[in-house]
Amino acid sequence: MSIATVEIAPLAEAGDPAPVVLTVEEAARCLRIGRTTCFALIRTGELESLMIGGLRRVPADAPAAYLARRRAEQRAA
Repeated sequence: MSIATVEIAPLAEAGDPAPVVLTVEEAARCLRIGRTTCFALIRTGELESLMIGGLRRVPADAPAAYLARRRAEQRAA
């Protein structure tokens, strides 16, 4: 089970499908970081996000992908 699955599951109502996109705040909670830090990761391109209308959203699999990249970078160092 991935980190994204573990952290996103409580966000959905019982019987609802898992969300496809997260708010920045939800993504920050998944990563256990602050909202400002999450926006900084988005601004630098380290954390994938997209605009839907005027709203910034993070794909549900993006936090897990970010962590996987960071782990690979640390192992390589």
